[in-house]
Amino acid sequence: MQNSTENANSVSHYKFLVLTVVIGLVGVYLRFVEFPHATLISNLILLVASGLCLKAVFGILK
Repeated sequence: MQNSTENANSVSHYKFLVLTVVIGLVGVYLRFVEFPHATLISNLILLVASGLCLKAVFGILK
């Protein structure tokens, strides 16, 4: 039990989670930029960030 608690409290999980949230925010802000295909690019960034965020959360829960 102690090993899983130490794994869940690992700083690397939370650094990765913060990084994925920042990537997601970049995707949100790109929606308001006026250039061709901005919506497509921002949606792809949000999709990647969401997947990485889920990976981080499941890594914490593991």
